[in-house]
Amino acid sequence: MPAEKSMNFGPSARRLLGRLRPHRLQLTAIITLAVASVAASVVGPKILGHATDIIFAGVVGRQLPPGTTLDQAVAGARASGNDNLADMLARMDVVPGVGIDFGALGRTLLLALALYLGASLLMWWQGWLLNGVVQRTVLRLRAEVQEKLNRLPLPYFDRQPRGELLSRVTNDIDNISQTLSQTLSQLLTALLTVVGVLTMMFWISPLLALIALVAVPLSVIVTQQIAKRSQRRFIAQWRHTGELNGQIEEAYTGHELVKVFGRQREVQAAFAAKNEELFQASFGAQFISGLIMPAMMFVGNLSYGAIAVIGGLRVASGSMSLGDVQAFIQYSRQFTQPLTQVASMANLLQSGVASAERVFAVLDADEQTTSRAAPTRATPARVTGRVEFAHVSFRYDPDKPLIDDLALVAEPGHTVAIVGPTGAGKTTLVNLIMRFYELDAGRITLDGVDITTMRRDDLRGRIGMVLQDTWLFGGTIRDNIAYGRPGATEEEILAAARATFVDRFVRSLPDGYDTVIDEEGSNVSAGEKQLITIARAFLAEPSLLILDEATSSVDTRTEVLLQRAMAALRSDRTSFVIAHRLSTIRDADLILMMEHGRIVEQGTHEQLLAAQGAYHRLYRSQFTGAVVDGEADEAPRTPSVQGALSS
Repeated sequence: MPAEKSMNFGPSARRLLGRLRPHRLQLTAIITLAVASVAASVVGPKILGHATDIIFAGVVGRQLPPGTTLDQAVAGARASGNDNLADMLARMDVVPGVGIDFGALGRTLLLALALYLGASLLMWWQGWLLNGVVQRTVLRLRAEVQEKLNRLPLPYFDRQPRGELLSRVTNDIDNISQTLSQTLSQLLTALLTVVGVLTMMFWISPLLALIALVAVPLSVIVTQQIAKRSQRRFIAQWRHTGELNGQIEEAYTGHELVKVFGRQREVQAAFAAKNEELFQASFGAQFISGLIMPAMMFVGNLSYGAIAVIGGLRVASGSMSLGDVQAFIQYSRQFTQPLTQVASMANLLQSGVASAERVFAVLDADEQTTSRAAPTRATPARVTGRVEFAHVSFRYDPDKPLIDDLALVAEPGHTVAIVGPTGAGKTTLVNLIMRFYELDAGRITLDGVDITTMRRDDLRGRIGMVLQDTWLFGGTIRDNIAYGRPGATEEEILAAARATFVDRFVRSLPDGYDTVIDEEGSNVSAGEKQLITIARAFLAEPSLLILDEATSSVDTRTEVLLQRAMAALRSDRTSFVIAHRLSTIRDADLILMMEHGRIVEQGTHEQLLAAQGAYHRLYRSQFTGAVVDGEADEAPRTPSVQGALSS
């Protein structure tokens, strides 16, 4: 099951940001551009404040008597008892009788326009570079996850629902990409803006700057309290998303089975219940994190109101110019705006970090063990196909015994058939040869070499395997056959197809070998899909062949033809054949009868029938009639039921 408990937000966020380290040079350029852009935009309000002072000085100057000096105007205001006006005039650059200096005003506005235009261009450049860094980081993350999946042992996939794992690899990585793209630039700009604006605010008025700073601890407290409550819900949101994906994938993969058994209502009810859980988690996460924005706006408005009132009083008293108050009000908005932006991004940040934790859980999963010896010393020079199981023990679950102290030798070129009831360990046996699972005890050797000392690629490259469950990818029939041996020629592909009787039905298709098979393989029959997978194994020319109910999906006539083809294929290689239909393994050199993970009988078909043991009872159940209670360990079956099972 997916982990319900997340790591702390801080360590996860730092680990996510740490993945940007390979792009240090680009990040340095991004930070430099951001600093220049923010510096230009921060200086802008001060320039506009100077423009306001020019306009205000011109308006006031036209109202003063021309020909007088500024000192005379100030003295006249004091003589008339208007001390506030006198203090204000004393701090202004006013020429009595002269109006607005439009030349100076134009130059000031052009400077402000150039600054804002330069800031925008620098910000665009920074965004372009940052987007490239983020997308390359996500590209590398996807590649690492894909490589990690290739290194994970098969038991990991047994424990993980397919839809849940797909959600981590697709949805969560996409969410990380969106989070990094939308938040990194804004966070960097917000941090630099706060520093730059705060510097300008203290330069203009330390008193008003201290008043503005009161909003910071309030904002931090509000954000922390809300974020704590929403983080848990974001974790639950993505966990429920993965579980819902797994449920949908399972339902639609087995859509026909659901229809056959009339379980649509149960499937719909299970979907509705999980969908409701996802709704509740998503609604709670978005609603709670959405409270941050209005709370921050409220705190910002309180700060804005206090600055406006106190700033107006200081202008009236002559302590500040009108332009400085205007600039400070702009700065107060610029100061609270990045804080509000960071708060509004809290839900996106928490969602992205929650997704990162889920992806990191995949990257941190234990990988399959490596070979114990150097590949050059562990790989046989020539594989003849002698396979030996020496005191092998294995369990999927430590508390449930499966295979204990198994001993077996398959000689080169022999066909070894493995039969027995469901759960006897037949498929497990060949999975151990392929090193899909590691042994608990004992060892398996290939031509005298312990397979745990061989590279998995070398081992599996010498083994051909055809499973009962066919797998075809979206592509042509030719491509699916050629998957067995990259670089095979057209003649080799056609030879493999003819040997496995694929050529017979392909010739009847309009596009022949260029027929495109969809991802589900729905445009070919089950038997035809099985034939294609067998042709793929033929083309690989393996030294060791494993057939796990490879003819289970073909008709009786095709099965006879395949038996002849596989007999030719097995003539010079060791083969392991898992079969439930005993008619398919009569000519095997050695038949192993397995029950409860142990080989209870072994020999040829005739020898085992003559022994009158477990194999004889199984054979009678398929070809003679029902096995009565007491003749076999399994429950009795009617001939019709047994015939259905064997077919």
